[in-house]
Amino acid sequence: MRYERLDHTADVMVRCTGRTLEECFENAAYALSDQMLDATTVEEKVSFDIDVSGDDLEDRLFAYLSEILFIMDAESVALCRFTVSFDGDRVYGKAYGEPLDLKKHRPKTEIKAITYHMMHIDPDVPELTVVFDA
Repeated sequence: MRYERLDHTADVMVRCTGRTLEECFENAAYALSDQMLDATTVEEKVSFDIDVSGDDLEDRLFAYLSEILFIMDAESVALCRFTVSFDGDRVYGKAYGEPLDLKKHRPKTEIKAITYHMMHIDPDVPELTVVFDA
């Protein structure tokens, strides 16, 4: 399981797991996309490079997910697969998807922003929890 949606009164909160922390970041990006639309309906037709940085893991996760959200909005694309690698304070990766088609991708929840509220990253498990402002 890539992620699970947790109870939250007003926003969308998810817990993401993986074999590595990089995979947790990938799964958080997938959860973001999948909460906005049905990510299982998206095909890999285009890709976007990701390059962000942050002072600590929380800053890097915030910057990474904010960049994913920006790409989805600015490029009007649906995304379905993500790759992540870390290099010092940088997060590099790719996001794969296709042009947004509201008939095909079935919108779910409008996500306005990523938040630091209740954000938790445990690199030892590894897992992370993040709240999306809906």
